[in-house]
Amino acid sequence: MRTFIIFASLMMTTMTMMGQVYLDPQAPVEERVKDALARMTTHEKIKVLHAQSKFTSAGVPRLGIRQLNMDDGPHGVREELLWNSWSPAGWTNDYCVAFPSLTCLAATWNRDLSRLYGQSISEEFAFRGKDIMLGPGVNIARTPLNGRAFEYMGEDPMLAGEMVVPYIKAVQANGVACCLKHFVLNDQEKNRFSVNVNVSERAMREIYLAPFKRAVDKAHVYTIMGSYNLWKNIHCCQHDELLNNILKKEWNWDGALVSDWGGVTDTWQAATGGLDIEMGTYTDGKLKESEFTFDDYYLGNPFEKLIEEGKIPMSVLDDKVSRVLRTIFRTAMNPNKIVGSLCSEAHYEACRQIGEEGIVLLRNEGVKNKKGTQLLPLDLKKYKKILVVGENATRSLTQGGGSSELKTLKDISPLEALQAAVAEANSSLLTLHSSLFFAQGYASGRAIYDKVDKVDPALNTQLKAEALEKAREADLIIYVGGMNKNHRQDCENGDREGYDLSFGQNELISELAAINPNIIVVTFGGNPYATPWLQQVPALVHCWYLGSEAGSALVNVLTGAVCPSGKLPVTFAKHYEDYPYVKYGAEAYPGVNRQVYYKEDVFVGYRGFEKDKTPALFPFGFGLSYTTFSIQDSRFKVQGDSIFVTVTVTNTGSVAGKEVVQVYVSAPKNAQIEKPVKELKTFAKTKLLQPGEKQTLTMTIAKADLASWNEALHQWQTDNGDYTIQVGRNSRDIVKKEKVTL
Repeated sequence: MRTFIIFASLMMTTMTMMGQVYLDPQAPVEERVKDALARMTTHEKIKVLHAQSKFTSAGVPRLGIRQLNMDDGPHGVREELLWNSWSPAGWTNDYCVAFPSLTCLAATWNRDLSRLYGQSISEEFAFRGKDIMLGPGVNIARTPLNGRAFEYMGEDPMLAGEMVVPYIKAVQANGVACCLKHFVLNDQEKNRFSVNVNVSERAMREIYLAPFKRAVDKAHVYTIMGSYNLWKNIHCCQHDELLNNILKKEWNWDGALVSDWGGVTDTWQAATGGLDIEMGTYTDGKLKESEFTFDDYYLGNPFEKLIEEGKIPMSVLDDKVSRVLRTIFRTAMNPNKIVGSLCSEAHYEACRQIGEEGIVLLRNEGVKNKKGTQLLPLDLKKYKKILVVGENATRSLTQGGGSSELKTLKDISPLEALQAAVAEANSSLLTLHSSLFFAQGYASGRAIYDKVDKVDPALNTQLKAEALEKAREADLIIYVGGMNKNHRQDCENGDREGYDLSFGQNELISELAAINPNIIVVTFGGNPYATPWLQQVPALVHCWYLGSEAGSALVNVLTGAVCPSGKLPVTFAKHYEDYPYVKYGAEAYPGVNRQVYYKEDVFVGYRGFEKDKTPALFPFGFGLSYTTFSIQDSRFKVQGDSIFVTVTVTNTGSVAGKEVVQVYVSAPKNAQIEKPVKELKTFAKTKLLQPGEKQTLTMTIAKADLASWNEALHQWQTDNGDYTIQVGRNSRDIVKKEKVTL
């Protein structure tokens, strides 16, 4: 027995393969990294640093070290593609759940839902054999024209950073790495491959790097993706100051930096500038589509040649390989990685719940010239003829958008969900009461990446006329429009062409409202937009992109089965010209001669609106409810390096609902530099409160979060003095102020 125990103990700590001794998979990751690194040849080390297909990088087969399997997120696991082609592989078992867009997640202001999102989506990635999810994204919504803003988490770095942390933690706890993107300043799609971003050191630190740093510090994100654009005239995927000095040394980050696909342009800069894994789009793998092979990547043969010639020390190579091995052992060779599941009922439930809490009720008034309460929530039994108008009532919004396009097993459209709701309402009556009709109203073409699909103007004229004709017979109109994921809408590699809704929607909405004032406008999209028809419509609901359960989530909010609790993560301006950067002209966006200047500095979004004293159409943090809340008994306490804010929220209305409490801070008047009027520093969301129910929330502001970047000293600095803590429902609706002294 003693001999057996000794033998078993040895087996627990080592394993044997092909005459080599390896550490047990349960050994600490750093021991496994050192052991593997010591066994690898120089060529094997080089091989793990670059792509071997569209979405994999190599392992070390001789040593039993697995490759890394990557796939696009962040809203679902992308369908399988051919080894070295962007064409689908044609599998029949790679369908997925499309989860709501990250703007929708940010609009929930609910950290618990962020955790649920990460848990659910990582189960789908794990089941599909993926090790790295290419997402989430936390680039700042500087412009409402950004075609990729729907993949990000709004205009405020604190909100984006706080909301992304639980997501990352949940994903990585399941053995799947998040690849946080795009690092950094990828805040527009126009000229994204070549534009150089000129930004102050202070704005870079306080606004654009801030959510990434929070993800590094609080979530220990495993991988980060570099961006295409340049900073200080150097591509961000090969930027020594950004990647080595700031990310790896100053922030003490131990993960692997992955290039965006084709984002590398120079071997020396890539090798010495902090890049760890080079991915691309244009090479020959197993298929002979070009003479440029995967081994010819900048971190392939050219890098190996520099190592062999002694021009770059082996320590640089070993650091990169260690980071890649660390990622492999945390994911592909993590013995505790979950099996996962795909398209489960729990995932659809999570999708629906996140969508419901992210929907923002922007307007809810009574119908003009009629006595009565607000139009929403909707009692379907009151209306005999309900007309649904708009292409987005039937269009799949999980398709298109670029790399985030998804192949879904099922999508519930708004029209389908409304039809089911009307049928259910009628089932409780002795005779059929309500009927529902549909008119498309407009056409926008297909979802085509990097191409505008023109629509025949005559077709849109015809569709509009049909909708207006049907509107004359309807008791209620539910308009479902907004944006879609076509190129130059919400889509990668192209920005929107203007602030208005496209395809003649403004005119269509206005004319529908003139015919029938009983109209609810529902919009989908990742960005704010102009609303010249707003005073004509009693109700406006904004949905972002809601994923596979879009129709169910929307109808539950419209009918009051769910009380809306979403809050805007971006500012809706009355006019495009109101956005802070616009007054600085083309240099500020989209740039001149491939140079863009962030002349508004730290005054992005609501910070700029308040500095310029420009009223917003709907301010940052805004969102209506079907019930009312009081925020009282505010208490403020400074203890150590933290400020504690405690409030009591009471549901003073007649239906159950949730409320978000937002805490902003104004700097002392004697601050050495110009500060925003106020900045979001923490927030909390209540549980579902029944009428009359109370909940006490305690929120914490770290003293470090009050610091500003001192450009003269190149470091963070916190001013002493009186800080004004402001508790509110949104950035413009403050219910309590209190000064605390630091």
